[in-house]
Amino acid sequence: MGYFFIALTVVFTVVGQFLIKWRVNEAGALPAELHGKLSFVWGLLLDPWIILGFGSAFGAALCWMLALTKLPLSQAYPFTAGTFVLVVLGGAWLFSEPLTMMKLIGVGLIVVGVVVMGFE
Repeated sequence: MGYFFIALTVVFTVVGQFLIKWRVNEAGALPAELHGKLSFVWGLLLDPWIILGFGSAFGAALCWMLALTKLPLSQAYPFTAGTFVLVVLGGAWLFSEPLTMMKLIGVGLIVVGVVVMGFE
């Protein structure tokens, strides 16, 4: 059950990041003047999709607490690195962010690191 809660933690974290990124992209550029910045951020905070993104992050935190009731932190935490892999790949797919060779190597190193730690 602990690994199920870790998987939910990763999924909720990634979904929250994608929702927030999507809405920030839709909002446009950050204004230069202070009043404009405050209005910009306030508008984002009131956006229902941003609120859902924060809710997703909160759901991830709840699942993480449940995971830690089943597994030691040193065993559970490496699996949260899956968020890095999914965000890099999802960012390229959903937001046309560049997927460079260095990013792919980094993702590969993360995966290798998690696999190595899993054999401890």
